Amino acid sequence: MGRQDSRSVVKKMAREKRRIKKIDNITARQVTFSKRRRGIFKKAGELSVLCDADVALIIFSATGKLFEFSSSRMRDILGRYNLHASNINKVMGLPSPYHQLEDCNLSRLSQEVEDKTKQLRKLRGEDLEGLNLEELQRLEKMLESGLSRVSEKKGEFLMSQISSLEKRGSELVDENRSLRERVVTMEMAKTMALKEAVETESATTNVSSYDSGAPLEDDFSDTSLKLGLPSWE
Repeated sequence: MGRQDSRSVVKKMAREKRRIKKIDNITARQVTFSKRRRGIFKKAGELSVLCDADVALIIFSATGKLFEFSSSRMRDILGRYNLHASNINKVMGLPSPYHQLEDCNLSRLSQEVEDKTKQLRKLRGEDLEGLNLEELQRLEKMLESGLSRVSEKKGEFLMSQISSLEKRGSELVDENRSLRERVVTMEMAKTMALKEAVETESATTNVSSYDSGAPLEDDFSDTSLKLGLPSWE
């Protein structure tokens, strides 16, 4: 009987539905939002694949951040929705209750825009007079979280810039080394060409000197014969 009672208690607890209400703890609310958002996006993707349907989801977080999912281009799906709604309105017309519903939705959206505007002003440090201590602490945590993300993004940007500059500096060093090697090669080629020119000119001078010395011996021999000098032959 004890086992059966425990099993019935477990089944009863499993059948009990969890009460849906706003989560007061900010951290727990953010964690739940992140998990549920990923879950609903996953289900939307499965629905699109299983049923070959175009699915689009748009979610605004409590801080006003936009999250969206679409099985195809979001703009195309929204265009089809607007066209479909426009065609229905033209064909069937909007009776009075629908006009009232449209006005109600417009009023609700206007109120949401106003609330988001007030929240943005508070994040800027404006209109803080009516806030109590808990609301100020909540606002402070939001600002600290946002500042932390901004600092992290700033650090990533600076590291990227430093990496890019280091890469460019390495490229400049390689270019400078290549230019120096080219200059040395050109100087060596110039020196070799100058050396070859000097050697060629020296060889030409020696040959000319040798050619000009031969007739002097002939002249001396002829002179000796004319003066009656003894021949050395």
